[in-house]
Amino acid sequence: MTNEIPAHGERQVPLPAPRQLPSGASPASGATAGAEEAGVSTATLSSAAAPPAGVSPQTPAEDGPGRRPEERPERAAAGGGKPKARDAFFDNAKYLAIVLVAMGHAWEPLRDGSRAAAALYIIVYAFHMPAFIIISGYFSRSFDMRKDRLQRLITGVAVPYVLFEVAYTFFKRWADDDPDYPISLLSPWYLTWFLIALFVWRLTTPLWKIVRWPLPLALTIAILASFSPEIGDDLNLQRVLQFLPFFVLGLTVRPEHFALVRRRSMRIAALPVAAAALVFAYWAAPRMNAAWFYHRDSAQELGVPWWCGPVMTLAMFGCSLVLVACFFAWVPGRKLWFTALGAGTLYGYLLHGFLAKGSRFWGWYDHHWIHTPWGQVLITLIAGTIVTLLCTPPVQRIFRFAMEPKMTWAFKPDPVGGARERR
Repeated sequence: MTNEIPAHGERQVPLPAPRQLPSGASPASGATAGAEEAGVSTATLSSAAAPPAGVSPQTPAEDGPGRRPEERPERAAAGGGKPKARDAFFDNAKYLAIVLVAMGHAWEPLRDGSRAAAALYIIVYAFHMPAFIIISGYFSRSFDMRKDRLQRLITGVAVPYVLFEVAYTFFKRWADDDPDYPISLLSPWYLTWFLIALFVWRLTTPLWKIVRWPLPLALTIAILASFSPEIGDDLNLQRVLQFLPFFVLGLTVRPEHFALVRRRSMRIAALPVAAAALVFAYWAAPRMNAAWFYHRDSAQELGVPWWCGPVMTLAMFGCSLVLVACFFAWVPGRKLWFTALGAGTLYGYLLHGFLAKGSRFWGWYDHHWIHTPWGQVLITLIAGTIVTLLCTPPVQRIFRFAMEPKMTWAFKPDPVGGARERR
């Protein structure tokens, strides 16, 4: 007996003859026994039978940048049809990191008149983007060149990059009264550099998974970039290369490494380390060029000898790792009121940029009271509140067309991939 009508792309193959079941055995028990003889667990059979209830293969909440493809819940838990719950730790970490990003942008105009604001700015910039990038690398470990993953990379990263680069350009033309500011997809403006960097990093993931020493190699590339001004500004390649070690580190870490930094002893140790970092930042604020934390320029472009590039790259990589570990140590692991907002952090990241830049264009920081201690506290709270609201589900629904477009019309149908997703 053979398949009468094969699916598109499949071959006709003979079907095995039905097995004779022992008397009293049900067909279900026979199937289970056959699976056990083949080395397949019954949990696998049950999980492959149908997608879990309430989870559709192409829902934007799973596949979009708010919830990256590698963060999707497992299709079925062992022995049941319910999806595996998201790890609250990572959602909490992403939300807290995006709040620090917004606060850091709010502190930037305050640095000249406040040494405390400058110190906090240095501390936050030393670890907030490295923490984001490490998490991005961690959830990119399973990325390969499979068609469905490439499609999600395009719709979830490349398309938002193009749309927001254009939107930011028109916003600058209007808000900064600069009608001739050019649209250039080769020169990421403000926050869009992270999208183009993530696109490049994801595409190179299969390469990092096959080399023997990925992290030393990534550090070598970052060091070479740090004293190579000829790289130029196209696609913000300096940032792509200098932040690369953090992404590669994320690819290499395992769950037990996160469990290690979340131990009680690490939380206790993080307190004096963070206190020492604050003291050092307060001392270094008037003496250090904060542009080192942006990783967008070579040493020569910062006006120092070339050998400062390798020294600062290694020193800042080590300092950032220490502060990221302290940050992860104090991230709650349980579900809290803001945990669900962790799935929408890319919305908050890109959308708050309009207000962050608009506040400079429109002279909001020209008011004297903002530069008082109470004004700085209020600005900090406002920044945290705004980015929190921008991560909420209603905002995600409004801007999903730009952040998580399906664009099924743009890709060829893939019957084999569709069958895989249905499983």
